[in-house]
Amino acid sequence: MITIRSVIIFFSLTFCLLVFISDTFSQTKVGYIDSKRILESMQESRDAKQRLDNLVEQWQIDLKTIQDSLKNLKDDYEKKKLILTDQLKQQIEKQISDLDATVINFKVQKFSETGEYFQKQTEFMKPVQDRIFKAIEIVAKDGNFDYVFDRSSDILLLYVNENYDLTAKVIKEIEGK
Repeated sequence: MITIRSVIIFFSLTFCLLVFISDTFSQTKVGYIDSKRILESMQESRDAKQRLDNLVEQWQIDLKTIQDSLKNLKDDYEKKKLILTDQLKQQIEKQISDLDATVINFKVQKFSETGEYFQKQTEFMKPVQDRIFKAIEIVAKDGNFDYVFDRSSDILLLYVNENYDLTAKVIKEIEGK
């Protein structure tokens, strides 16, 4: 049977628990940034993007030139293949094959995951990113933040107060020390 006394005890315990939880959470200070907005506001970032865009534009021109040469060679071959000797056909087919391989290699060299595009992107943006991370660290330390997240990407932790690093303790626990 529920008595007034048990209700008072229940509410008292709930109140104490809420006070304890709010006190615990108030000790941790969390902040966030919008890296997209930061990048858009930095002239350095816009310059790096423009340099990369110019490079890509030149690569696209080069690629189109190679592809146009390949198309012209194929079209010319199709028009003349009935009157060409077998030896000449083989030569032109080899040229077509080589040029086709050149197109594929160019695309891989410039635009694949390990290609020059991503290398240049990293090269151009690294100074910008370093500057942003340094600023985040300064702001976080000055504001006594324990964690700083980036809201413009998948939840990305950008700064953490090292006092909360439990790695060594976990390793000791695993090793049984």
